[in-house]
This record gives sequence, structure tokens and C-alpha cells, in this order.
Amino acid sequence: MKKNIAIIMGGFSSEAAISIKSGSVVYKHLNSEKYQPYKIHILKDKWVHVDDDHNEFPINKNDFSINMNANHITFDCVFNAIHGNPGENGAILAYFEMLGIPHTSAPFYQMALTFNKRDTLSVLKTYGIAIAKSVYLNKGEEINTTSILDKVGLPCFVKPNNAGSSYGISKVYAASELIPAIQKAYLEDSEILIESFLSGTEVSVGVIQYQGELKVLPITEIVSENDFFDYEAKYEGKSQEITPARITDEEALRVREVAKRIYAILNMSGFSRAEYILVDGIPHFLEINTVPGLTEESILPQMAAAANMSLFQLFDNAVQMALNKSH
Repeated sequence: MKKNIAIIMGGFSSEAAISIKSGSVVYKHLNSEKYQPYKIHILKDKWVHVDDDHNEFPINKNDFSINMNANHITFDCVFNAIHGNPGENGAILAYFEMLGIPHTSAPFYQMALTFNKRDTLSVLKTYGIAIAKSVYLNKGEEINTTSILDKVGLPCFVKPNNAGSSYGISKVYAASELIPAIQKAYLEDSEILIESFLSGTEVSVGVIQYQGELKVLPITEIVSENDFFDYEAKYEGKSQEITPARITDEEALRVREVAKRIYAILNMSGFSRAEYILVDGIPHFLEINTVPGLTEESILPQMAAAANMSLFQLFDNAVQMALNKSH
């Protein structure tokens, strides 16, 4: 008998439209002989299953089920394709864990921790992982431009602490640009991070659990046409994503070792894709994405393709790992 799989997509953040694209790709590539997939849109104003004819069926939030054409449908597993809140920050996963429904992501605490850039950096710093210098601000806090720039220098990056897809990020070159950049970041989040600029090669590394083993996918080098890897570079073709990265074997080995170590330190499971800057051959950790883009053009699927892994295999593995974990 086929397993019912709820592919959750959408969410409550600026990334909702991107998430629906990712979720639709998962829907298209799940093994239809083993699974009955359902597209579940989790939005601020409604939770609904959307069928292939665009009919909507409301979700019963008491047990995460749907009544559809006289059938009561419950789910064997949830495939999490929500970028941002409430999928990537763990909020909705705590709900599934209470209901006892397996899901494809790490446990909700790990997701909440890794979504918070400051807290992730604080944990990793204690393990000796190389990171940029940073200053953290809460909304309403007094802003002392001089002391911030004394610590991080120029240029620097201002970014929301809990947001993805490069929304709200600015690269600041002059002291006069700092306050406007902070105000822009506060539009996305009430907590922000200001980080020193690291000059070097940017790489992205996917680490997943594949058939019960930890697997580091081929490393991708990111060359942005824009000033940094911003929204346009990520989603509108304004970057080159080169897999495998044009780095030395020694650098690749270091990046893989750090990526594996971070996955273990953070007690991750499921998908992850982390960004690093190689400064004089040393990987400096930037951030980790636990619900990375899953469209055909997204970086993690490109990495999987370079490892001769199809989307069909990648997604099937994610569901199987989640089902196995629940037993």
C-alpha cells in the first residue's frame, strides 16, 4: 500500500513563493509507485491541500488530516519544503513531533538553532570553527556606529538574524550606509547580525544522510556577478555556480572535513547546505541552510547531480530516512 506523503510548502516569510516552487518539484519527482504525494500549502491565512486541478481542501489542524471526496486522509510522513518560518525554524516540526508524524528535517530544536545565525555561530565558535567577526543587535537597541565599525571594519555585511534567500542583506562600504542597511534588515527581522567582510573564494557544501551514511556532496563554487551572493544572484541567474569547485585538493579536503564536523556538532539530520569563504585556504563558516532550495536549478540538486544522484533518488532517500527514523 502506498504511503501518504504531505509535501509542505509556502510558509509565513518572504520565501513563500520560492518554497512553493521547491515543493512542486518534490511533488513531481517522488516515486509514485511507493508514495501518494499531496501538495500542502501552509500559509498565514490558510492550510490547504491543493490538488492537480487547483481545488483546495482545508487541513484539520487537530490531527493534520484532510477530508477529500468522502475520504479521510492521514499522512505517514511530511516532506518539509518550507524555507524560513515555520518550516526551517522548526516551529511546525514541533507540532508534527507532538502528533507523532515523521518528517524529513532535523528535530525542531536543531532547526530552530541553525535558523538563528547568531546562536549557530556562538555554538560553532566554542569548537574552534573559523568565523567572521560579528556584532548582534536587537530592534530598539541603541546603535553606536563607531563601536560597531571598530569591531567589524569596512566593508561589512548587515543581515537579518532569522531569514533566508538573502532578503534584507546589505554590503556596507561607508559609515554613512550603516544605519540605512540596519533599517532594511529590521524590515525582515527584529534581530540582526553585522559581520566583517571575508575576502576569498565562496563555496557551498551539501551534507545529507544518504542510505544511512553521512554523505558530503561535491563542493560548489559560487561566483556572483553582483557585489555578493544576493537574491538576484541566487534566483535570477546573476551568478555562476561551478561544481565541482575550482579549489585545490587540500582545500576541498579541509572544507569536507569542516562540513562533516559541523553537521555532527549541530546534531543535524536530513538536508543541509552550508556556505563558507576560503581565506588563505582556511574555510570560514557563514551559515547553514536546513531547507535548501530543491528546484532543478537549486544548488543542492546540482551537487546531487554531480554525485550521480537524481532528484528521484534524493527525495526518495529523504522520505525513507524519515520513515526509518520513526521506527
